[in-house]
Amino acid sequence: MKKLSKKYKESLSLIEKGKKYSIEEACDLVKKTAKAKFDQSVDVSFKLNIDPKQADQQLRGTISLPHGNGKTSRVLAITDKVDEAKKAGADYVGQQDLLDKIAKENWFDFDVIVATPNMMGALGKMGKVLGPKGLMPNPKTGTVSPNIGQAVKEIKDGKISYRNDKDGNLAVNFGKSSFTEKKLADNLKAVIETVNKIKPSAVKGTYIISCTISSTYGPAIKLAI
Repeated sequence: MKKLSKKYKESLSLIEKGKKYSIEEACDLVKKTAKAKFDQSVDVSFKLNIDPKQADQQLRGTISLPHGNGKTSRVLAITDKVDEAKKAGADYVGQQDLLDKIAKENWFDFDVIVATPNMMGALGKMGKVLGPKGLMPNPKTGTVSPNIGQAVKEIKDGKISYRNDKDGNLAVNFGKSSFTEKKLADNLKAVIETVNKIKPSAVKGTYIISCTISSTYGPAIKLAI
C-alpha cells in the first residue's frame, strides 16, 4: 500500500468521510486541499450508468467554460484559409506540409487540430497516427468547420472536449487551484449541466452514479448532485 504524504493526510483530514458536498462547498474545499507548490489542475469525474459499447450511449462533444480551464491550447489549423486561421490565433497553419511533418518527424508540438472540411481527405490518411492520440478532427467536437477562424477562437477562449472511457466514466478538467471559488463553481455548473443534457435516451434509472472533484495531488471530494 502506498504511503500517504504528510500534505495529503492534512488535505484528507479536511474532508468529512462519506459526506457529499454542495458545488460551492466542494470548490472551497478543493482549493484548501490543493497543497502542492504549483498551480494544480482541478478535475471533475463522473461514474455514469451508460453502456459505452452501444453507439447511442457514447458521450463525446465540447463544453465552453465560462472562465476557461486555465490552459492555453496550442492549435494546429489544417486549412487553405491561412490568413483567417492565423488572425484567430492558431499557433501553426498549413496543409499537407504540416501533415508530412507529423508523419516523417513525429512532430506533435500542439494540443488540438482543427480543419476545414476540404482537408479531411488528407487527414483521413493520418487516422492511424492521429486517432490513438485523440487528435483526429471531428465535427462533433467542433474541430472540423468551414468557419476555421471561429473554431480556432473558441478553443483559444476555453472550449474543451470531453469523451467517456470504456468503463462509462467521464473526466473533465474545469479549472486551476488558483481560480476563485466562484469561477470554479461557475465552470463546474457548466460541466454538470452539459453532462445532464447529453443523457442518452436509452438510459433508465440513475444516470449519474457518482461525481467527485479533486486537484492534481489532492483527495477526491464527493458532490451532492
